[in-house]
Amino acid sequence: MHYLLFYDYAADYLERRGALRGEHLALAWAAQERGELLLAGVLTDPIDAAVFFFQGDSAEGVERFVAADPYVREGLVVAWRVRRWDTVVGEGAANPIKAAH
Repeated sequence: MHYLLFYDYAADYLERRGALRGEHLALAWAAQERGELLLAGVLTDPIDAAVFFFQGDSAEGVERFVAADPYVREGLVVAWRVRRWDTVVGEGAANPIKAAH
């Protein structure tokens, strides 16, 4: 199953992230190395949010990531939410559906 994690950042996110960025990125790369996190990045113009693409049997791994993230702990993330994503098209789709010809 696939999950999307959405972060909404504080207005002063860019000014405050420097001290926490190394720990945040290490956490993300560790999740990627375990095969849980597939892609992640900040949304731009404006930089006010981020999206993370996870895979797993449940949202538990995503919730563990959020609980350990210094951006959440230190208030750089003002809101977050996890949504199950029913992927149907693409090589890695969790539930591939092809059109009948």
